Amino acid sequence: MNDWFNEIAAGCELPASAAWDLLDSGFAVIQGVVATERLAQLADAYDLAVATAAAPDLNIGSSTTRLHDLVNRGAEFDPLYISQPILAACHCVIGQSFKLSSLLARTLRPYSQAQPLHVDFRSDAEGWPMLGFIVMVDDFRQDNGATRFVPGTHKSLAIPSDSMKDPTSDHEDQVLACGMAGSVIIYIGSVWHGHTANSSDKPRRSIQGAYIRREAQSSVNLPGRMRPETLARISPLAKYVLAV
Repeated sequence: MNDWFNEIAAGCELPASAAWDLLDSGFAVIQGVVATERLAQLADAYDLAVATAAAPDLNIGSSTTRLHDLVNRGAEFDPLYISQPILAACHCVIGQSFKLSSLLARTLRPYSQAQPLHVDFRSDAEGWPMLGFIVMVDDFRQDNGATRFVPGTHKSLAIPSDSMKDPTSDHEDQVLACGMAGSVIIYIGSVWHGHTANSSDKPRRSIQGAYIRREAQSSVNLPGRMRPETLARISPLAKYVLAV
């Protein structure tokens, strides 16, 4: 276990600017993590997975459609959760052996309202820290619901509802994490964030995941859900990350 953690440390390195942004602001955007020639294939796999899924893994909410357990829904998703920049961010933030806690597809539908600012993992909660990531399957723009962050809030114990009358409203310090499809947002789970309104007439797709300390409780029992065909195709590094 420690051998894999040390190997990740030796083989992965965040760009200096991304490492600074991640630790200082609580998030960073890394462009071009998914190669341009792979984007169409990833988008097709995303659409197929959502179209062929059913409840309870497929959840259709008021503004977003979520599909859980992408780990078992095609080889096209395998490289995402072992991407070098993301693993480097895990090493930087978690600082010890870690595992993937969740991997899901999330589509923000057209003309959806903004999500309330929130945290994924309180900094005073047992098992902290958490490292989250968002893969942009589509461009993240100001008009289609790009995720907003409030820089530096990961350093506080406060949560948005402590100081905001309406967490769906704009925060004076918020920053939009925009980027081209194939870019990745990495963030610390206690930073305030939430998607903005999608005022466009098209859905905005993303793939989201989270990593936690190895001994912490996962939000999804990924080892218990592993399909034989998934185990047969994934790499030893992926098995370490999935804790199988």
